[in-house]
Amino acid sequence: MTGTWINVAAVLLGSLAGLALRRALPSRLGETVLQGVGLAVLLVGFQMSLKTTNVLLPLFSLAVGGAVGEAIGLEARLERLGLWLQEKTAALDPGGRVKEGFVTATLLFLVGPMAIVGAINDGLLGDSALLITKSMLDGISAMALASTLGVGVAMSAGPLLLYQGGIAMAAGAARALFTDVVIQEMTATGGLLVVAIGLNMLRLGTLRVGNLLPALVVVVVLSRLVGG
Repeated sequence: MTGTWINVAAVLLGSLAGLALRRALPSRLGETVLQGVGLAVLLVGFQMSLKTTNVLLPLFSLAVGGAVGEAIGLEARLERLGLWLQEKTAALDPGGRVKEGFVTATLLFLVGPMAIVGAINDGLLGDSALLITKSMLDGISAMALASTLGVGVAMSAGPLLLYQGGIAMAAGAARALFTDVVIQEMTATGGLLVVAIGLNMLRLGTLRVGNLLPALVVVVVLSRLVGG
């Protein structure tokens, strides 16, 4: 789990740097920085989504995964946790954007193949290279997000530790599932989720990305069924 610990540390350090900048930067400048990050997130998402060689796999995965997520209410659970954190940390963030920062950062740091494949490589092979790369990206993103959205961004380190750490610990059992085809289609599906996050960050939509997260599991199953 070395890579996961480095990733968590990068998010926390980036968040602290962003919080320090928040006090020095005008709110308008912070919003502009957030918009810039949102545009970069869109670019990354589009690049990832074009990896697919069978567009039906991401399509069906998002449809089935979205139905499962709606039934479970994943987005609502994230929102409730964010609101609870906002109430508990009201004194730390008078602006009251803890929920938004927590939900946005949690989804951004957890969605995508780097989190999954990187954790598998870390847990099974002891290879932290992919997660170290992800850590640098997440640290920069955390700094930019925290400068506008506040302390809720730092709190996303908790779900990140549980998510990537859990995958790393179960890597021995899960490694055989991740063939080249599975990783390719999972990248494309995750890319579409990243696009949705970017749209939300730019306030161009209110997509319930949390409810679409099961698509990342569905796409693994579908990819294997079609010969992946």
